[in-house]
Amino acid sequence: MGAQKGKDLLLKVDQTGAGSFVTVAGLRSKRISFGAEAVDVTDQESAGQWRELLDGAGVRRANLAGSGIFKDAASDTVVRTIFFNGSVRDWQVVVPDFGTVEGPFQVTALEYGGNHDGEVVYEIAMESAGQLTFTAV
Repeated sequence: MGAQKGKDLLLKVDQTGAGSFVTVAGLRSKRISFGAEAVDVTDQESAGQWRELLDGAGVRRANLAGSGIFKDAASDTVVRTIFFNGSVRDWQVVVPDFGTVEGPFQVTALEYGGNHDGEVVYEIAMESAGQLTFTAV
């Protein structure tokens, strides 16, 4: 993947659960990270006593994080409602010239802040809550 503009990475949510995604407006920075726990199956007969890992096992997870400003009351209301209801919703992360990651996430943190001479900003964190899919461009 070549260089991309950060503003082109989109975060979308299915706000009603009906399969219709809308872009969460105003995110200035966004990040998605993937992780997996390894399952150690090393035993006395492992070659040279080197650690062995079980192929395809372990818990996989994804974390989403973003910060910025809410451009409108609608996007603020959607995210805030999802957080306070503890709802798990389907989200999409669209990475230009790469693909789309889609699946259920729960908003685990929502923070608001601001300076006296600036705009109100927020930070959001989400954790995957089920199987994710990846669709390449």
